[in-house]
Amino acid sequence: MRHCAKHAALKARWLSTLGIARSLLIYWRPGRQRGLKKLYQPFLSPGALAFDIGAHLGDRSAAFHALGAHVVALEPHPLLARWCRRMIGDGVTLLPLAAGKTPGHAELAINPANLTVSTLADQWREQIGRHNAGFAHLSWGERERVDVTTLDALIAQYGEPAFIKIDVEGFEADVLAGLSLPVAALSVEFVSGALEVSHACVERLSTLGDYRYNIVVGEQRHFRWSGWKSEAEVHAWLTAGAEGLASGDIYACRTDHPLLSSSF
Repeated sequence: MRHCAKHAALKARWLSTLGIARSLLIYWRPGRQRGLKKLYQPFLSPGALAFDIGAHLGDRSAAFHALGAHVVALEPHPLLARWCRRMIGDGVTLLPLAAGKTPGHAELAINPANLTVSTLADQWREQIGRHNAGFAHLSWGERERVDVTTLDALIAQYGEPAFIKIDVEGFEADVLAGLSLPVAALSVEFVSGALEVSHACVERLSTLGDYRYNIVVGEQRHFRWSGWKSEAEVHAWLTAGAEGLASGDIYACRTDHPLLSSSF
């Protein structure tokens, strides 16, 4: 039994190492930071505050910091957090926390071969493989008890951010449920097969303020739409299947944001 347990632990460690290496190739490939800084520059002036919820390997935090922003990043998985710190240095406030609707504790489900899909969203995890072929081979066989905070608690401690990036594998709507202020701008991940989460995010934002929306596809670093869409338009886009796109991020800007001045 001890031999089997040792073998399983070694296998999990090996899979995690391979997963980290793959993620480093994706998120830290040459030229990516330049594109990210161009994407986020309209949202973050020097001295602004940014939250990175689900920092993973820190590529977005690094871009925010390079633009002169003060960055508060959350990454609850210990190994990812260590790699994140290694990649971004000490200029970013990195907290070993998840974010959710209420403060407390939760069980983080972990896929050792792909740590960046670790999630608190049990229903999303149970269903996504049936609706998205890209997740069909994944399993979440490990658990890690993590501390959970809220966006409101972070704002109370650090101030109101100019931009929030939320990428938490199906838990985005729960994170937004812990926000009661209409912040200036933010992004939430969308994934084919779980677009109901994106609907819930847009609905939540509509209760906070008047927003307009755009998208970035996959790991691209530019907006897909030439103009920013209304709540009704983005709901219709999601209902129609989000163009069959595998994944990406929905960006929301409050209607008084300078980025939208040319659109109205």
